[in-house]
Order: sequence, then structure tokens, then C-alpha cells
Amino acid sequence: MHPISTLEELHAARKPQPSIGSANGTNKSRIAVLGASGYTGEEVIRLMALHPSFAATVLTGESQAGKSFSDVYPHLRTATDVPTLVKIADVNWDEIDAAFCCLPHATTQETLAQLPKHIKVVDLSADFRLRNVNTYAEWYGGEHKAKELQKEAVYGLTEMFREEVKSARLVANPGCYPTSVQLPLMPLLKAKLIQTEDIIIDAKSGVSGAGRSAKQNLLYTEIAEGINSYGVTKHRHMPEIEQGLSEAAGSDVLISFTPHLMPMSRGMQSTCYVKMSHGVDVQQLRQRLEEQYADETFVHVLPAGQIPHTRHVRGSNFVYISVFPDRLPGRAIIISVLDNLVKGAAGQAMQNLNIMMGQPEETALMQQAMFP
Repeated sequence: MHPISTLEELHAARKPQPSIGSANGTNKSRIAVLGASGYTGEEVIRLMALHPSFAATVLTGESQAGKSFSDVYPHLRTATDVPTLVKIADVNWDEIDAAFCCLPHATTQETLAQLPKHIKVVDLSADFRLRNVNTYAEWYGGEHKAKELQKEAVYGLTEMFREEVKSARLVANPGCYPTSVQLPLMPLLKAKLIQTEDIIIDAKSGVSGAGRSAKQNLLYTEIAEGINSYGVTKHRHMPEIEQGLSEAAGSDVLISFTPHLMPMSRGMQSTCYVKMSHGVDVQQLRQRLEEQYADETFVHVLPAGQIPHTRHVRGSNFVYISVFPDRLPGRAIIISVLDNLVKGAAGQAMQNLNIMMGQPEETALMQQAMFP
């Protein structure tokens, strides 16, 4: 017998069952991933490798069409039966049950408007997050091109809108910053425990949040050994955050929000400075959040005094939240951390599609954080 000398020979010897590919002869749902060559598309594929009921039958990548997925992402070489990348125009939609749309902002609207009605979609772009199309035009610099479809979209902050997601055909997956801010603040605003004015958010993200495109400001020498603010007063996640907080408060909420780019590949922290309502203390804020998320798998409120770290959620779908008293009387500091590519993007998208397709919500998402 000849020794097994290569990874390919090892796979052939073991004859593995398809993990995320071909749904032929199985009961798996046939899933398309549009924009699979970007970071969020890659994360969807990584997570789907653990899914017993979803099969990635189509992967698109306009500039990478014709390449095998492992040529684009060699770390997923061991994911079996992953289809070759194709152009969107070449997809046979009759053979698709659902889709993750990971296309860039402003390119999604017309694509999704043309899809057959039987296909359920989770859109990871910002194109359907803002309910007011005029607000979209103001912040994204162009008229919305699928206004009727926008009316159908459900905002997919899973822990808040689970029932709406369940019956949706199109779910607008929240942005990473909005997820990290809305999860801690919406329950407190709804309960009138914090005031609607003077909400200040200092947020920090790993570089992967800016995508995979080659840009000068994302070069190693531009990013390493320093941090920088960006999108000051004009970051596009601001209206999305304000939309959710205003809905929770029952009145308009205007925030001060400044994001920062950190020299790390993934991870996100949002530090929120809030005014407590008259007579409210920090323990009441913590208690309300504990009640809100007591039965939730992925959102955890830490014990008093514990500081959440981004490295403690790296690669996972978990969110850690902690509440502290500020030195300034009547104010509190609320910190949340998540992985911007998982709970901030692909993981929450998987949560949503699980719900839409009648699957257990936690399926393919119970990986523990990667540390160190």
C-alpha cells in the first residue's frame, strides 16, 4: 500500500460526505451566496460548513468567476463540494431556495428586485435597512431603486424582531455598529430607564469591517501601530442606529457617534455614554438587560465589574454587554463587544435564515470564541 502523501489523497481515502455542497439526493435547502468572494460571503460559507440542512449550491463573484472557492480562500480548502464561483447572470434561480446577499451597497436593490418570489433572502448590505427611502438617498448618495421591495423588508435584529423575521421573504441584516449599539440600548429606551438626549457612542472596529478591496488607507503600514477615527459626523450607520433607538423610545433620538479603525483583523466594541432617567440607578439598567436577554443564546450580560473584551468573542456569534456607573452623577457607561464578521454580519444572517427556513436558530452558530 502506498503512503498517503497529500491532503487531496487523504480526503479521497476518507471519502467525506458533502458538508456544504450538492443538495442532490438530500433534504437540504439549496442556498445561493451572492458576493461570496468578499469577507462576509466567506464567513457565510465557513459557518455553512457546519450546517446539516443548508447546502451552498451557488456562489457568485463577478471578478472571480470561474475560480474555485479554495483559490480565493485557501483556508476553506477542506470544505467539500463547494461550487465554483459564477456570475449572477449565470445562476439558475429555479434551483435555489434561499440566498445570502453579500453584495456591496447600492448594487443589491435591482438584483433582488428581479429574483423569483419563492426565494427567501437575507441581505447583508445596507440597501434595505432604512425604512425611509428618502433617508437612504440622503445618506447613501442615490435614489433607492427598489422602493416597492423596500416596503416588504423586515429589519433583522434577531433578538428584537424574531417574530417578524419568521414570516419574512426579505430580511435586511443589520450593520455591525448598529447591532452593537441597539442590543444594549433599545431595551433601556423602551423601558424609559435612560434619556433620549446626550447619547454618546465611541465605537471601534477591526479592519475587516472595511471589506476586502485594496485601498491605500487599509495597507499594513497605514493601519499598524495606530488608530484613527473615520466617518466623523457622517458615518452611514448613524441613521440606522437612530431608526432603531427612536422606535424603541417612541420619539426621535439623535446620537453622537464616532467610529474608529483599530489595528486588528476583526472585533468591535461600542462604548455608550447615557443619561439615566430621574431616580434610576445602574443596577436597574443591568437588571433590565439581564431580564431582556435571560433566555437568549447569543447575548450575555456580564456580572457587575466585568469588562468585556473583543478577544473573548472572536470568531463567535456571541455579544457581551456590561454596565458601569459613570463618575458624572446620573450617567452610566454601557460597553458591548462582538465579532463584526459574525454577529455583526454573517452569523446574524445565519440566525435569520435559520428562523425563516424553520431551522433551530442556533444551527451552525455554536462555535466558541477563538482565543488566544
